[in-house]
Amino acid sequence: LLASSAASDVYKRQGERERDTMRVFDFDGTIYDGESLFDLYMFSVRYEPKVLRHLAPVLRYAVQYKMGRATLAQMERGVGGVTCDYLHDVAASRRILRLDGAAPDAGLAGETAIAEGVSALVNEFWNRHMDRIKPWYEPRPDDVILTASFDVTVGEACRRLGLNRLVSSTVDPRTMRVTCLNFNTNKPKRFREVVGPDTVIDEFYTDSRFDQPVIDMARTAFMVSGNRITQVK
Repeated sequence: LLASSAASDVYKRQGERERDTMRVFDFDGTIYDGESLFDLYMFSVRYEPKVLRHLAPVLRYAVQYKMGRATLAQMERGVGGVTCDYLHDVAASRRILRLDGAAPDAGLAGETAIAEGVSALVNEFWNRHMDRIKPWYEPRPDDVILTASFDVTVGEACRRLGLNRLVSSTVDPRTMRVTCLNFNTNKPKRFREVVGPDTVIDEFYTDSRFDQPVIDMARTAFMVSGNRITQVK
Protein backbone atom coordinates (compact mmCIF):
# COMPACT_ATOMS: atom_id res chain seq x y z
CA LEU A 1 0.00 0.00 0.00
CA LEU A 2 1.13 3.54 -0.68
CA ALA A 3 1.56 6.00 2.13
CA SER A 4 -1.18 8.56 2.47
CA SER A 5 -0.84 11.69 0.35
CA ALA A 6 -0.33 13.80 3.48
CA ALA A 7 2.61 11.70 4.61
CA SER A 8 4.08 11.60 1.11
CA ASP A 9 3.88 15.36 0.58
CA VAL A 10 5.44 16.25 3.93
CA TYR A 11 8.14 13.62 3.71
CA LYS A 12 9.07 14.47 0.10
CA ARG A 13 9.58 18.07 1.11
CA GLN A 14 12.00 16.90 3.76
CA GLY A 15 13.81 14.74 1.21
CA GLU A 16 14.42 17.75 -0.98
CA ARG A 17 16.60 19.33 1.70
CA GLU A 18 20.35 18.92 1.96
CA ARG A 19 21.46 15.32 2.40
CA ASP A 20 23.54 16.22 5.45
CA THR A 21 20.42 17.13 7.45
CA MET A 22 20.45 15.46 10.87
CA ARG A 23 17.30 13.33 10.89
CA VAL A 24 16.27 11.53 14.08
CA PHE A 25 13.40 9.06 14.28
CA ASP A 26 11.59 7.35 17.09
CA PHE A 27 10.99 3.71 16.14
CA ASP A 28 7.81 2.18 17.58
CA GLY A 29 4.65 3.79 16.23
CA THR A 30 6.75 6.15 14.12
CA ILE A 31 8.54 4.17 11.43
CA TYR A 32 7.37 0.77 12.74
CA ASP A 33 3.64 0.10 12.65
CA GLY A 34 3.08 -1.03 16.21
CA GLU A 35 5.13 -1.66 19.34
CA SER A 36 7.99 -3.94 18.37
CA LEU A 37 8.81 -5.07 21.92
CA PHE A 38 5.23 -6.13 22.57
CA ASP A 39 5.03 -7.78 19.15
CA LEU A 40 8.28 -9.65 19.81
CA TYR A 41 6.99 -10.74 23.19
CA MET A 42 3.74 -12.10 21.72
CA PHE A 43 5.73 -13.73 18.91
CA SER A 44 7.91 -15.52 21.45
CA VAL A 45 4.89 -16.91 23.30
CA ARG A 46 4.14 -19.28 20.43
CA TYR A 47 7.54 -20.91 20.97
CA GLU A 48 7.86 -20.59 24.75
CA PRO A 49 4.49 -20.15 26.54
CA LYS A 50 6.06 -19.72 29.96
CA VAL A 51 7.21 -16.20 29.04
CA LEU A 52 3.59 -15.14 29.58
CA ARG A 53 4.43 -14.83 33.26
CA HIS A 54 6.33 -11.62 32.52
CA LEU A 55 3.42 -9.69 30.98
CA ALA A 56 1.61 -8.62 34.16
CA PRO A 57 4.70 -7.21 35.93
CA VAL A 58 5.68 -5.07 32.93
CA LEU A 59 2.16 -3.69 32.57
CA ARG A 60 2.05 -2.92 36.28
CA TYR A 61 5.26 -0.90 36.15
CA ALA A 62 4.12 0.98 33.03
CA VAL A 63 0.74 1.89 34.55
CA GLN A 64 2.32 3.01 37.84
CA TYR A 65 4.76 5.26 36.00
CA LYS A 66 2.09 6.77 33.76
CA MET A 67 -0.12 7.51 36.79
CA GLY A 68 2.76 9.14 38.63
CA ARG A 69 3.01 6.41 41.25
CA ALA A 70 6.53 5.37 40.27
CA THR A 71 9.63 7.32 39.33
CA LEU A 72 11.64 6.73 36.18
CA ALA A 73 14.38 5.16 38.32
CA GLN A 74 11.86 2.75 39.89
CA MET A 75 10.53 1.80 36.48
CA GLU A 76 14.07 1.25 35.20
CA ARG A 77 14.82 -1.17 38.03
CA GLY A 78 11.50 -2.99 37.73
CA VAL A 79 11.39 -3.30 33.94
CA GLY A 80 15.10 -4.10 33.87
CA GLY A 81 14.63 -7.07 36.19
CA VAL A 82 11.64 -8.44 34.28
CA THR A 83 13.43 -8.01 30.94
CA CYS A 84 16.44 -9.94 32.20
CA ASP A 85 14.23 -12.80 33.39
CA TYR A 86 12.35 -12.83 30.08
CA LEU A 87 15.53 -12.96 27.99
CA HIS A 88 16.88 -15.82 30.08
CA ASP A 89 13.63 -17.73 29.49
CA VAL A 90 14.06 -17.15 25.76
CA ALA A 91 17.66 -18.31 25.89
CA ALA A 92 16.71 -21.50 27.74
CA SER A 93 13.99 -22.48 25.27
CA ARG A 94 15.00 -25.40 23.06
CA ARG A 95 12.21 -24.57 20.59
CA ILE A 96 13.54 -21.03 20.14
CA LEU A 97 17.11 -22.28 19.72
CA ARG A 98 15.89 -24.45 16.85
CA LEU A 99 14.70 -21.37 14.94
CA ASP A 100 18.17 -20.87 13.47
CA GLY A 101 17.90 -24.26 11.78
CA ALA A 102 20.30 -26.06 14.07
CA ALA A 103 19.65 -28.34 17.02
CA PRO A 104 20.54 -26.80 20.39
CA ASP A 105 24.03 -27.62 21.58
CA ALA A 106 23.94 -28.89 25.15
CA GLY A 107 27.62 -27.98 25.47
CA LEU A 108 27.14 -24.26 24.91
CA ALA A 109 28.45 -22.08 27.72
CA GLY A 110 25.86 -20.00 29.57
CA GLU A 111 26.60 -16.63 27.96
CA THR A 112 26.89 -18.17 24.49
CA ALA A 113 23.57 -19.97 24.95
CA ILE A 114 21.87 -16.69 25.91
CA ALA A 115 23.21 -14.95 22.81
CA GLU A 116 22.21 -17.85 20.55
CA GLY A 117 18.66 -18.02 21.86
CA VAL A 118 17.95 -14.29 21.69
CA SER A 119 19.57 -13.95 18.27
CA ALA A 120 17.51 -16.83 16.87
CA LEU A 121 14.27 -15.31 18.12
CA VAL A 122 15.08 -11.78 16.94
CA ASN A 123 16.13 -12.93 13.47
CA GLU A 124 12.97 -14.98 12.97
CA PHE A 125 10.84 -12.10 14.26
CA TRP A 126 12.26 -9.63 11.74
CA ASN A 127 12.03 -12.21 8.94
CA ARG A 128 8.27 -11.93 9.47
CA HIS A 129 7.87 -8.31 10.57
CA MET A 130 10.08 -6.12 8.37
CA ASP A 131 6.99 -5.38 6.28
CA ARG A 132 5.70 -3.43 9.30
CA ILE A 133 8.18 -0.65 8.53
CA LYS A 134 5.94 2.15 7.27
CA PRO A 135 6.11 2.77 3.51
CA TRP A 136 6.70 6.52 3.80
CA TYR A 137 10.04 6.01 5.53
CA GLU A 138 13.01 6.04 3.18
CA PRO A 139 16.13 5.22 5.22
CA ARG A 140 19.42 7.04 4.84
CA PRO A 141 22.57 5.49 6.34
CA ASP A 142 23.17 8.52 8.57
CA ASP A 143 19.64 8.58 10.06
CA VAL A 144 19.55 8.19 13.84
CA ILE A 145 16.99 5.90 15.47
CA LEU A 146 16.21 7.14 18.99
CA THR A 147 14.06 4.60 20.80
CA ALA A 148 13.11 3.16 24.16
CA SER A 149 13.30 -0.33 22.64
CA PHE A 150 16.40 -2.45 23.15
CA ASP A 151 19.51 -2.70 21.03
CA VAL A 152 19.28 -6.51 20.99
CA THR A 153 15.91 -6.27 19.21
CA VAL A 154 15.76 -3.06 17.16
CA GLY A 155 19.42 -3.35 16.20
CA GLU A 156 18.63 -6.14 13.75
CA ALA A 157 15.90 -4.07 12.07
CA CYS A 158 18.34 -1.17 11.72
CA ARG A 159 20.93 -3.47 10.17
CA ARG A 160 18.41 -4.65 7.58
CA LEU A 161 17.45 -1.05 6.82
CA GLY A 162 21.09 -0.11 6.31
CA LEU A 163 21.14 2.26 9.29
CA ASN A 164 24.35 2.78 11.22
CA ARG A 165 23.28 4.85 14.23
CA LEU A 166 21.01 3.55 16.97
CA VAL A 167 20.42 5.22 20.34
CA SER A 168 18.34 2.81 22.40
CA SER A 169 17.85 1.06 25.68
CA THR A 170 20.76 -1.30 26.15
CA VAL A 171 21.28 -4.83 27.36
CA ASP A 172 24.57 -6.44 28.37
CA PRO A 173 24.92 -9.20 25.72
CA ARG A 174 26.76 -11.46 28.16
CA THR A 175 24.23 -11.40 31.00
CA MET A 176 21.10 -9.92 29.30
CA ARG A 177 20.80 -7.41 32.13
CA VAL A 178 19.41 -3.98 31.24
CA THR A 179 22.14 -1.34 31.49
CA CYS A 180 20.13 1.68 30.30
CA LEU A 181 16.43 2.43 29.78
CA ASN A 182 16.22 5.08 27.06
CA PHE A 183 12.88 6.63 27.96
CA ASN A 184 11.48 10.15 28.40
CA THR A 185 14.10 12.48 29.92
CA ASN A 186 16.79 9.84 29.42
CA LYS A 187 16.45 10.17 25.65
CA PRO A 188 18.15 13.56 25.12
CA LYS A 189 20.83 12.64 27.66
CA ARG A 190 21.54 9.33 25.94
CA PHE A 191 21.46 10.99 22.50
CA ARG A 192 24.18 13.47 23.51
CA GLU A 193 26.30 10.70 25.01
CA VAL A 194 26.17 8.53 21.88
CA VAL A 195 25.95 11.01 18.99
CA GLY A 196 27.75 13.97 20.50
CA PRO A 197 27.08 16.78 23.00
CA ASP A 198 26.96 19.51 20.37
CA THR A 199 24.95 17.66 17.72
CA VAL A 200 21.97 19.62 16.41
CA ILE A 201 18.82 17.71 15.46
CA ASP A 202 17.39 19.29 12.29
CA GLU A 203 14.34 17.02 12.02
CA PHE A 204 12.78 14.79 14.66
CA TYR A 205 9.90 12.37 14.02
CA THR A 206 7.85 10.76 16.78
CA ASP A 207 4.38 9.46 17.55
CA SER A 208 4.29 10.47 21.22
CA ARG A 209 4.29 13.57 23.39
CA PHE A 210 6.39 11.53 25.82
CA ASP A 211 9.22 12.62 23.49
CA GLN A 212 8.70 16.29 24.32
CA PRO A 213 12.26 16.58 25.75
CA VAL A 214 13.61 15.67 22.29
CA ILE A 215 11.07 17.85 20.48
CA ASP A 216 12.33 20.76 22.59
CA MET A 217 15.94 20.24 21.48
CA ALA A 218 15.14 19.79 17.75
CA ARG A 219 14.97 22.59 15.20
CA THR A 220 11.87 21.10 13.61
CA ALA A 221 9.67 18.25 14.82
CA PHE A 222 6.94 16.11 13.30
CA MET A 223 4.18 14.06 14.91
CA VAL A 224 3.41 10.78 13.15
CA SER A 225 -0.01 9.12 13.34
CA GLY A 226 -0.22 6.06 11.13
CA ASN A 227 1.02 7.37 7.79
CA ARG A 228 0.07 10.98 8.52
CA ILE A 229 2.89 13.38 9.35
CA THR A 230 2.17 16.75 10.95
CA GLN A 231 4.76 19.41 11.73
CA VAL A 232 4.46 20.42 15.39
CA LYS A 233 7.53 22.64 15.62
